Amino acid sequence: MRELTERIDIDAPPERVWAALTDWTRQGEWMLATDVETVGGPAQGVKGRLAARTGVKLPGRRRHVGVLDTMVITEWEPPSRVVVQHTGRIVRGPGIFEVEPREGGGSAFVWTEQLWLPFGLLGVAGWPLVKPFVVLGVRRSLRRFAEFARTYPV
Repeated sequence: MRELTERIDIDAPPERVWAALTDWTRQGEWMLATDVETVGGPAQGVKGRLAARTGVKLPGRRRHVGVLDTMVITEWEPPSRVVVQHTGRIVRGPGIFEVEPREGGGSAFVWTEQLWLPFGLLGVAGWPLVKPFVVLGVRRSLRRFAEFARTYPV
């Protein structure tokens, strides 16, 4: 298992950051090249299900074409922590989102992915080559999320 953790400070209270984070169907507004939808309900608690597709958006298509990432919410502690278990064929392992109040106001948002790499030894060997691009994408998404959460209407 490989772990990736990134953090960003956000000029918004934890309740607003939480609301923005768990507005799953709007996640594509800040997460790079990704569309998210809920499966079988609003996904606002344990056992809620999500489906994300990360890839390219082709002309004339409403959604991205690429890797399907299915998830089940395994922990739900508003407004501070949600854990999703990635259950897809490619992306597997827990994704952990934590919102922490900052002294003096605002919030810190911490995004951790504990990845069970696909493709056996090939996936393990390829991770050092892929990781810098994953980190860049996560950091860019976090910067976009900070602005999204700061202006999110509650």
